[in-house]
Amino acid sequence: MKRLLITLAVLASAHASAQTIKPGLWELSNKIKTGDARTDQALSSALSQLAMLPPEQRAKVEAMMKQNGVSVPQAGGDGSLKMTTCVTPEMAARKELPLNQKGQCTSKQDPVPGGLNVSFTCANPASSGNGQIRFQGDSAYTATMNVTNNSGTGPQSAVVESTGRWLGASCPAK
Repeated sequence: MKRLLITLAVLASAHASAQTIKPGLWELSNKIKTGDARTDQALSSALSQLAMLPPEQRAKVEAMMKQNGVSVPQAGGDGSLKMTTCVTPEMAARKELPLNQKGQCTSKQDPVPGGLNVSFTCANPASSGNGQIRFQGDSAYTATMNVTNNSGTGPQSAVVESTGRWLGASCPAK
């Protein structure tokens, strides 16, 4: 379940090219809705477990994520998964939002007024989805993605609502 949660969060915020975005530290927030009360409860439980990791385990997770320029996700008060990440000047020049999906993925972005319509398919992890990203200038965006994760026990669908906001020009050292 934790793998599904992280995969959906990354996919929701990974597949887009912005009109223009600022380099620097960004806060990302993802809220996952599966439509199944049991699954939604399991996702909420996974977030709680992440928050209660023993210090040595949490340090390992934090070190691994920090190598990739991402903070350990935190549970937001609204049930969202929040994290910070850095957009490098090179990423900003490519108009690339943070958290590029690793793995065997293809994506398509279609510019529309105020944002992008996006779709993706991944072989590893097995997943697909489509949605819309809308920009509020160069320092914020909202996104809604319909995602199907085909890894594990069978297809699992979810709607992922995401926001991104620029926090500042400097990022913590890796």
